[in-house]
Amino acid sequence: MAEVRVSEDQDQFSCLVCLDLLKDPVAIPCGHSFCMVCINDFWDQHDQRGIYSCPQCRETFTPRPVLRRNYMLAEVVEKMKKTELQAASPVHCYAGPGDVQCDSCTGRKHKAIKSCLVCLASFCETHIRPHYQSPAFKKHTLVKASSRLQEKICSQHDKVTEIFCHTDQSFICNLCSMYEHKGHDTVSAAAERNKKQLQEEQRKHQQRIQEKEKKVQELKQAVDTLKCSAQAAVEDSERIFTELIRSIEKKRCEVRELIRDQEKTELSQVQGLLDQLEQEIADLKRRDTELEQLSHTEDPIHFLQSFPSLCVSSGSVDSYSISVHQPASFDGVKKSLSDLRNRIETFCREEMNSVSPHGKSNNTAKITQQQHHSLTLDPNTAHRFLILSEKNRVVTNNWTDQPYAEHPERFHFLYQVLCKESVCRRCYWEVEWSSGGWVYISVSYKDISRKGRGIECGFGLNTQSWSLACSSTLTFWHNNIRTEISDPPSSRIGVYVDHSAGTLSFYKVSDTMTLLHTIHTTFTQPLYAGFWVDGGSTVRLCDPK
Repeated sequence: MAEVRVSEDQDQFSCLVCLDLLKDPVAIPCGHSFCMVCINDFWDQHDQRGIYSCPQCRETFTPRPVLRRNYMLAEVVEKMKKTELQAASPVHCYAGPGDVQCDSCTGRKHKAIKSCLVCLASFCETHIRPHYQSPAFKKHTLVKASSRLQEKICSQHDKVTEIFCHTDQSFICNLCSMYEHKGHDTVSAAAERNKKQLQEEQRKHQQRIQEKEKKVQELKQAVDTLKCSAQAAVEDSERIFTELIRSIEKKRCEVRELIRDQEKTELSQVQGLLDQLEQEIADLKRRDTELEQLSHTEDPIHFLQSFPSLCVSSGSVDSYSISVHQPASFDGVKKSLSDLRNRIETFCREEMNSVSPHGKSNNTAKITQQQHHSLTLDPNTAHRFLILSEKNRVVTNNWTDQPYAEHPERFHFLYQVLCKESVCRRCYWEVEWSSGGWVYISVSYKDISRKGRGIECGFGLNTQSWSLACSSTLTFWHNNIRTEISDPPSSRIGVYVDHSAGTLSFYKVSDTMTLLHTIHTTFTQPLYAGFWVDGGSTVRLCDPK
């Protein structure tokens, strides 16, 4: 068991160039580690180009990075070497049938653990130590113990074959390249291996470039089509709105004329009464003056003769019989116009909702009846704290381990579960949730990571998934970017996907449906409904209302 553990650790701390445990380990800018000698030799071959790459991930660097020894990693490797020497028990130290024997042991041979391509010999745990400890062996290349070292030796010159001849398609030594293969197309064996790896990577990159260029062309065509359609719609809408504005402007003029005509009629009637009253006032003032003069006369005969003519005649109009009307009210017109405005606004809003991709309640019946998607939870993906019930239609997190078998699709750290059924067309489903903390209602690609505990696994925290986080507030998440939603939370949520159109919508469901959030994107894979369930929370897949 110890040997297995040591082997696993050794693979983790091995140099990709020499395939041995790291010697003088250095970390390059991309984060990968190599032997100082190995990475320098590898980069020396690219000095003329001036572009330096990582042998493992192919990330390029310009200028050449300055290398410094990673002392912490070197200490770990040294401890591992000591552990490796102590790991094997004495029973397993001696070479058996099929084992590579140590070339330095005398008497009974021990089992070799490494072979040196410079010494052309294999060594056991004890005799390999000088290669790790002495600077004299610093540039020696160690590989896993091999019984085929002689195959790496030039049969003509007894030298290590470190060069590949493209002309003869064979491995040769340095002396061969100077004599028998002089003038041939040669390259170091390590460079040949790296060249093949590079060519394979280039082939893959070219294939991906072609695929993405094809996708770009398709998207450009879609964009052109969309632009033409949008431009035509804009022109039509401008024409229709212009006609509508012209019609409303005409009605505005007509209403204004009606109001002015009513104003003239009312003013004419009032002006006639006003003139009559002013005339009567003038007559009364004249008589009042004459009465005042008559009151001072001492001639009774004159008084009796004049007084009757100064009294108000019975045929005159009594001012009390003239009713003074309040000014004509135009409130009726104002109310009618306000009602008309409200009806137009309501009509426009409803019509806009019916054609807009952001409409809040358009085609609700059509969605629920024709596009409802029945889903079931996949037990093979459920985190061990999640309990599935009611024929895998309900999930609850009660913080208790469930006896689930190991499965590569199971979420190991995050309390998440996916549904079995894929979504690759127009689909709609509804869920009810009750929370002791929070619930994420999500859609995700199937290849979302399952083993980690970081953003690569969490619904809504990466490019693989989209999620509506429900608690005391609502938040939409994608690629670790949050979008606050102002609507209050609802215990019942509807999810609508139009895969080909790249539309994802979340609805608050009660007696009516209210749009919470919509996104428009391009889905490149089938989608799967999923849930991230906090402790004490429950999610139920349900039939639509």
